[in-house]
Amino acid sequence: MVGSRRMRVQSGDVAVSCGGVEEGIEDVAWEEEREEERLACQGDDFQPPKVMLISSKVPKAEYVPTIIRADDPSIIPILYDHEHATFDDILEEIEKKLNAYRKGCKIWKMLIFCQGGPGHLYLLKNKVATFAKVEKEEDMILFWRRLSRLMTRLDPEPTVVHVMGCYVLGNPNGEKLFKNLKNLMKPQSITFESPLELSAQGKEMIETYFDFRLYRLWKARQHSKLLDYDDIL
Repeated sequence: MVGSRRMRVQSGDVAVSCGGVEEGIEDVAWEEEREEERLACQGDDFQPPKVMLISSKVPKAEYVPTIIRADDPSIIPILYDHEHATFDDILEEIEKKLNAYRKGCKIWKMLIFCQGGPGHLYLLKNKVATFAKVEKEEDMILFWRRLSRLMTRLDPEPTVVHVMGCYVLGNPNGEKLFKNLKNLMKPQSITFESPLELSAQGKEMIETYFDFRLYRLWKARQHSKLLDYDDIL
């Protein structure tokens, strides 16, 4: 699990020291990076990758990688340690997994599966993303900016970031949060979606990443202490 073996203090100073070099260069080499990505992703066999970022804070999170769609090899699950991982740990693991999938490729679609609630995302211990905090907290700002650099430049449509595990749009602050994140991630064109799971859009989101039958089974028993998942899966 990402971050589970490294106990490091999360602070603005740490994030600035490793991420500050990227400030102010969002659009300087955009076209060059787009061409590099295009060359890396040539070939009829290329399937645009979908990255799943799964917080260990989600109940029974360790089973989530076992219920993804077996017929879609482009899905890349990344389980991270909510208590001990840092933003840098997460970004490094995404880069590593993308390069293992196809060196030089970028994220075409993303799922962030974490706890939270109306207007906020509980990404890491003591790191709650709200519309105000993503404007002020330097390490949070740098995380989203650096994440945007891992998003594809080839897709003419905005890159979709799905959010599951909480209903962020339960109040107006959720819309403000998504708007601020979209602005932070420019010049990349990003759209955030967090539909209710029982809605038609929610079902479509779930089926993008998961075997729907296994997901429903996992969800129904998510809070059970009696179930042996290995026997079922």
